[in-house]
Amino acid sequence: MLINKLFNIQYPIIQGGMIWCSGWELASAVSNAGGLGLIGSGSMYPEILRIHIKKCKEATQKPFGVNLPLLYPNIEEHIKVMIEEGVKIVFTSAGNPKTWTSHLKNHGILVAHVVSNVKFALKCQEVGVDAIVAEGFEAGGHNGREETTTLTLIPEIKKAINIPFIAAGGIASGQAMAAVIALGANGVQVGSRFVATKESSAHANFKNAIINSREGDTKLLLKRLTPVRLLKNNFFDQVSELEERGATVDELSILLGKGRAKKGMFEGDLIEGELEIGQVSSQIKNILTAKEVIDELVSDYNKTIQLLGNYMI
Repeated sequence: MLINKLFNIQYPIIQGGMIWCSGWELASAVSNAGGLGLIGSGSMYPEILRIHIKKCKEATQKPFGVNLPLLYPNIEEHIKVMIEEGVKIVFTSAGNPKTWTSHLKNHGILVAHVVSNVKFALKCQEVGVDAIVAEGFEAGGHNGREETTTLTLIPEIKKAINIPFIAAGGIASGQAMAAVIALGANGVQVGSRFVATKESSAHANFKNAIINSREGDTKLLLKRLTPVRLLKNNFFDQVSELEERGATVDELSILLGKGRAKKGMFEGDLIEGELEIGQVSSQIKNILTAKEVIDELVSDYNKTIQLLGNYMI
């Protein structure tokens, strides 16, 4: 497959670079299992990122990358660290890919960018990214305002671009992987399923909240700021109440404050913390190792492809 060759990986499975969940332990474990692990730099100061990159290089001889949310501060410092440490793959998100793509590529770095619509997919292609992640409305964390679902978005992206692209949003099984590849994707990016792994740096409270979640327990909020899908808790209720009464951007920003995501996902405050996770969390019922997740995805994908052969009409 195109994605396998582009990133020199065994399986076309990319781990989401999720803040507070995707440190060097998870990234290296995914890469060692045959996928592409990503360090989530959005929750790291530059020198902390350097430490994670160094540890990841020690823990795996296989390719890995860094996820870089462009809306976060210290972008220049992060990029300097990645270049100095010889990072070869960067997934950018939450910002304009034109700003940094050429600079990264000039240093021999492969660049993929996350989009939620065709308009930005075309812009990514124009500025020369090597691949696109097409992320549907089901995804956790920061999300698109259009609310386009993955199964709707993937065929639209397929028609519009001619570079490799990866499907994301609502993918936590081999069956879902088979579905999006059937629609034209060259691989998948999996986030929520990897949060609930032993190597994830997410707090145990958050992991347990994920495996205990049910259908309908997440919702996209903060669309007037930066849309984010959250698991329901007291903080979720406060945001919902403000939005329902037409709160201003300033009021929402004050409530959000600083450190809400760290408080929830990394420190385990399930009441006042921000708990970013995808709709597919309701399907996740156990905490596995990253290798077990990869093995399960591949096995179920192959079984699904074989099963579909019996439905020829």
